[in-house]
Amino acid sequence: MKEKVLEIINQIRASKDLTTVLTLKASDDLRNDLDLTSFDLAELTVRIEDEFDIDIFEDGLVNTVGEVLAKLEK
Repeated sequence: MKEKVLEIINQIRASKDLTTVLTLKASDDLRNDLDLTSFDLAELTVRIEDEFDIDIFEDGLVNTVGEVLAKLEK
């Protein structure tokens, strides 16, 4: 699951010509550490929903990789 989230994040980052992230830490902030914009977060939401059939923002904002993974583990 974590590997797929990393793959999705790297696909979004690649479309912006950002470097590939090799590993994700639970504490990584989606905006500040991974440089994702609001538009990128919307894309992340759609891709995760397509892959895992869950809306990670359904119950409010998520800010870190750990919060994303916690939603996916439910």
